[in-house]
Parts: sequence; C-alpha cells; structure tokens
Amino acid sequence: MNEKQTSTVVRPTKKQRELLTFIENFITEHGYSPSYREIMTGLNYTSVATVSLHVNSLIKRGHLRKRDYNARSLEVVNPSEQPKITSNQIGAAEEKWLIGKVEHQFKQVEAGTVTENEQVDQLATLLSALRVLGLEGAAQSFVARLNTLKKQNPNEV
Repeated sequence: MNEKQTSTVVRPTKKQRELLTFIENFITEHGYSPSYREIMTGLNYTSVATVSLHVNSLIKRGHLRKRDYNARSLEVVNPSEQPKITSNQIGAAEEKWLIGKVEHQFKQVEAGTVTENEQVDQLATLLSALRVLGLEGAAQSFVARLNTLKKQNPNEV
C-alpha cells in the first residue's frame, strides 16, 4: 500500500503550487533552475529549510525531480504548459549563449591566416540572424569586425 501512495501523483497544496510556478518561471527566464536561496528570496520565505521541506515534499509527490550531487538540478516533471514560441524574441539566457557563439566564430575566423569568402559569408549570415531575433545592438557591435575581414579578402563578391 505504501508503494501505491508514493507512485501516484498527489495534487500540490496551494503553497506547493506557488513554489512549482516560481520554479517553472525561473527556468523559463534563466534557462536553469533556481537555488534554494533564490527560491527563499523569491517567495519571501524566512528559511532555506522551509524551501527544502517544500521541495522534498514535491519530489515525493512526483511533481519535481532532482539529480543527486548537482547544483541547480530541479526539474518540473509535468510543466503546466509547454513553452510556445510567440515571437522571434529570445530570453536573456539564450541571448548570452548566442552572442558567445557568434564571438567564438569571429575569433576562429580572425585567428586564421587566410579568410575565405565562405567564412565571411557565414559571419554575415549570423549577424543577419541576430537582427531577425531582435538583437540589433549585438549585431551592430560585430559589424566593424566583419568589415575588417571583408577588407582582408578582396576577392569577395
């Protein structure tokens, strides 16, 4: 009988639903789960132990999962709604990651002794993609570097 109780999903209490919603929103916004202290602050709890008590209860009830020995490893088992793409805008976490990737591509091309047309074209495409995603400022910050690479390669069409 005990096995059946732990394997079935029990609806969360009002406080637990509030905690689940906070965790879901935090993960959506930042791309990783919140720490117990961030949960404590975000929900105006007075103790990390209170957070731990609610989190452990939600794990037992089947609403959360946690990977052992990993920081920020909370996962909502059944999110209330699947993330929907409603526009071409991206979150702060994705923006930081994407700009880092573009920076890495530029560094690789700039480190090469010969710049090929295809590499410069790919970088120009990346900057266009940044603009489409609403990151005009980030795209603009790379324009001078792209122009320098174009000058190094006069054969470009």
